[in-house]
Amino acid sequence: METIQVEEKRRVRLPVIGKPEQSGVDVDAILREFEAEQRAKLGLDKQHVQWRDEVHQRWTASQRPHTTMLCGGLTMAQDFLISGALEGIGYRVVPLDVPDQDALQYGKEFGNRGQCNPTYFTVGNLIKHLLFLRDVKKIPTQEIVERYLFVTAGACGPCRFGTYVTEYRKALRDAGFDGFRVLLFQQQGGLKQATGEDAGLDLNPKFFVRLVLGIMIGDAINAIGYRIRPYEKVAGETDKTLEAVKQMIFETLRTNGSVVAALIKTRTMLRQIEVDRTIVKPKVSVIGEFWAMTTEGDGNYGLQRFLEQEGAEVDIQIVTNWLLYNVWEHVYDTKQRMNLRSEDHGRRGLAGVDPIKKLAILWVADQAVRVIFQVIANTIGLHGYVLPNMDEVADAAKDLYNNHLRGGEGHMEVGKLVLNVSHKKSTMTLSVKPFGCMPSSGVSDGVQSFVTEKHPGAIFLPIETSGDGKVNVYSRVQMMLFKARTFARTEFDQACQKNGVTAEEVRAFIAKHPLLSSPFFQPAHYVTHTAADVVHHVAPLMKEGLVKGTLRSLVKRFRSHDAHASHAAAPAALGAN
Repeated sequence: METIQVEEKRRVRLPVIGKPEQSGVDVDAILREFEAEQRAKLGLDKQHVQWRDEVHQRWTASQRPHTTMLCGGLTMAQDFLISGALEGIGYRVVPLDVPDQDALQYGKEFGNRGQCNPTYFTVGNLIKHLLFLRDVKKIPTQEIVERYLFVTAGACGPCRFGTYVTEYRKALRDAGFDGFRVLLFQQQGGLKQATGEDAGLDLNPKFFVRLVLGIMIGDAINAIGYRIRPYEKVAGETDKTLEAVKQMIFETLRTNGSVVAALIKTRTMLRQIEVDRTIVKPKVSVIGEFWAMTTEGDGNYGLQRFLEQEGAEVDIQIVTNWLLYNVWEHVYDTKQRMNLRSEDHGRRGLAGVDPIKKLAILWVADQAVRVIFQVIANTIGLHGYVLPNMDEVADAAKDLYNNHLRGGEGHMEVGKLVLNVSHKKSTMTLSVKPFGCMPSSGVSDGVQSFVTEKHPGAIFLPIETSGDGKVNVYSRVQMMLFKARTFARTEFDQACQKNGVTAEEVRAFIAKHPLLSSPFFQPAHYVTHTAADVVHHVAPLMKEGLVKGTLRSLVKRFRSHDAHASHAAAPAALGAN
């Protein structure tokens, strides 16, 4: 017979409110005793040590000559040029390949479950490279751990980006590379991150100048490539020329040669490409989550090249825009804090800081980024490229998306779509983000539906990437591109009809004038795509002559109050050589 033990029941007399002394019972003591008993039953009375991630990041200046930095995460051009720029100041740098499906599989094998696409692709890409070093090049694991390290960006925020570095370390341990160093380059860190005079990664002004130089030159090369390639007469000529350009600029940065001379030579090389900008192609603006819209491989199904293959011109978001957004954040927050009734002693507060001086420094930083980029862009032939006015983007989005929300692209996704539609900056807007991206899919896309309802003529397509939905994504893009192509063709026909010219007449006139047939020529902005802009720009020149028509266009430009409705018509035309 089974014996059942019944705990002794205790009768107590509860105290009367206001007269605890009459009960003779210490209720607090009974509760403490009961808590101790329950903790013992649950095993909670034992000593526990909190888990901590072991961080391996010791890298000294003496180790620099024989330590190789692995880097990646931006476009192919930028990763390549940044490696050359940093080699020029004494670092050994190797850019990782563009993440592919193999990288995704390694990321899923060694990473945690429930991560977003960028995590799997970037973590897996590093693991893939280290396995190549170990299994193919036969470098011992310990030597890889001691002589290689990875530098990546990091930031705090409401998405998984804040945990990337932990994911790297976890995957490295599971893949057999425990102790491999992952250095986190914080988005907001700046010069204060230097850990001492003996630091291997010396974050001094020279380092940042070289880094920004690699980013901006890469941006300019990418932008002019996407501008020229859709209209090239000889297929593949643009890519071939750009590969030679990137290699030449890489060697210039690596050997500390003349960057200006390299940029001028770039212009000479690109000038040889023949183009026909009267071909009707819808312009597709690619926006969305930073990594998903920046990567150029399987991480976004190679969307940029797919769009070009389907007959579109792609308008990319360059990394320089992100630098301007970071400056804008500080300006906006400083102006908000200036209005507080007392000094703000928060981590980024203004206590002890002169806000006027800070705003002046930020203004100089903003102007410096713009001037440096424009010098680079115009030197290589990227004329009429307008960097976004971040205040205008914020104003366009503020009624739809709170400017204080900074996750992902913040308000920029919403602001870009609004401006694309209201200023006719593109025929179609494609928003790409990883599956489950909280700031982008969970917030921005919910707002975009209201924007498209307010602007029913907008051609907008949001897509999510998961690594295995390529066919579905391509199908959706093709269906929306059909609408964009139809709209672009109608726009082109209307431009010809309005100006009383035909496409053949425009082509014939352009062929007679080298300035207009140059790959560097960029027409003034009138409508959503390039071919129709060319008609609106060239037709007056056909009737009034090149000089008179250009001057008239220039006067019209300066009288216009819409800064986004005019893209440097005369400077672009006169600077086409």
